[in-house]
Amino acid sequence: MVAAGLAREQGFGILALTVDYNQRHRVEIEAATRIAERLGAERHIILPLDLTGFGGSALTADIDVPKGGVAEEGIPVTYVPARNTIFLSLALGWAEAAGARHLFLGVNALDYSGYPDCRPEFIAQYERLANLATKAGVEGDAFTIHTPLLHMSKAQIAREADRLGLDAALSWSCYDPTLEGLHCGLCDSCRLRSKGYEEAALPDPTRYAARP
Repeated sequence: MVAAGLAREQGFGILALTVDYNQRHRVEIEAATRIAERLGAERHIILPLDLTGFGGSALTADIDVPKGGVAEEGIPVTYVPARNTIFLSLALGWAEAAGARHLFLGVNALDYSGYPDCRPEFIAQYERLANLATKAGVEGDAFTIHTPLLHMSKAQIAREADRLGLDAALSWSCYDPTLEGLHCGLCDSCRLRSKGYEEAALPDPTRYAARP
């Protein structure tokens, strides 16, 4: 949401892509629809791509989402194998077809739970790949991948949402929502979200089932 808000602030029109990979936190698809509408996206595609056949993650397989606190080391089981590589490939294909050359991605390399596909090195190499693997790229019509949140803390991201006038209550973070549609409050993503609002000294609009 904040990445798209910053893109809009810079004068870009928005083509919004949501991948429905049959993740357990499917409420995020509804959230993405509300956000795309609120930001005035020219088009919003919800693309089905069921990754549960691959498994390998607490978000796509019958593996419990950890609730004991953010681990200091190691890649958590909420990592979805190659997810950002897959998502960027889909976004790249649509961008080339649509004549768009700027891709915005909301990855974060600070409060990010250790995912390897949120690192600056990954983004730099993927941008290089994008310009080697496409007709547009080899003909000199280069793609740029923008990651405006990459080096921000969660507190800084919360402040940016506030500055942009975005309604953070529309957004979704939780990996294991309750049946009532609440953030669980105890997964890594909920803990990082809550910590960000606390450090930003902003009211947290999130509805938690348990306080992080």
